[in-house]
Amino acid sequence: MEFNSGVERSLAAHVRAHLPELRDTETRVAHVVLDKGVELVHLSVSDVAELAGTAPSSVVRACQRLGFRGYQELKIAAARQAPPPRPSSEADPAARALADTVRSAREALDGLASTLSLDALRAAAATLDTAPRVLVAGAGLSGAVALDTAYRLRALGCVVDAPADPLTAQLSAGLLPPDGVCLAISHTGATRSTVDAARRARVAGASVIAVTSYARSPLSETSTCTLVAGGQDLIFGLETVASRLAHLTVVDALCQTLLTVRGADAERGLALSADVTADHTY
Repeated sequence: MEFNSGVERSLAAHVRAHLPELRDTETRVAHVVLDKGVELVHLSVSDVAELAGTAPSSVVRACQRLGFRGYQELKIAAARQAPPPRPSSEADPAARALADTVRSAREALDGLASTLSLDALRAAAATLDTAPRVLVAGAGLSGAVALDTAYRLRALGCVVDAPADPLTAQLSAGLLPPDGVCLAISHTGATRSTVDAARRARVAGASVIAVTSYARSPLSETSTCTLVAGGQDLIFGLETVASRLAHLTVVDALCQTLLTVRGADAERGLALSADVTADHTY
């Protein structure tokens, strides 16, 4: 069974047609999907699980029984049913694209003040300050944010590992010392390789700091400290820019807080970073 994304078949009609094939918990998930409709773009897999009275893994299985690869694909199908966002009035395609992208980015940054907890920011900085080793994990579009984060933390004197390979990241996570930290970055909070690395870090006794766009997700449920950056709507082509910009802003705020906590030691690291940069600049 596969979902037909054409206009001739709505998500609701597809779900109703397959209700008789679902088991009890899967049926509850399906009814949440029918009840929420396009509002699913605001919900994480953990939110749906709570509404259905089941586990996130059951939500994923229900989505697969309905013909989707997982919850994220079902969520995208729901987003496609929503009325398109009102476009910029600009006639020129380039000017319209720029205006829409700037608007989406501005909305993501404006939302940070209400989603990012200052207590969580302070706690994350304090945890990083005392950690003998930090693993930064992120995949896909979050991979670029993870690399930037790793560089910033190294410049503040942290001992950082940021392997691009997900298997190596999980191995590094499992070898973290109990006072180590895994800083995991994921827009959805449901990227399997990132969540798996965070879980291995917790099994090793290490702390997990999550940077994500949703307050409730498999990643936030695994973390000891969650930095929520926005919860942007799923608008095709724009949510990737907005989420990365919001996450980079959170990382900047975290590093600035850590700089204050570490004082002179961090200042020396920043000075070294400036020297290295100058050596590679004409």
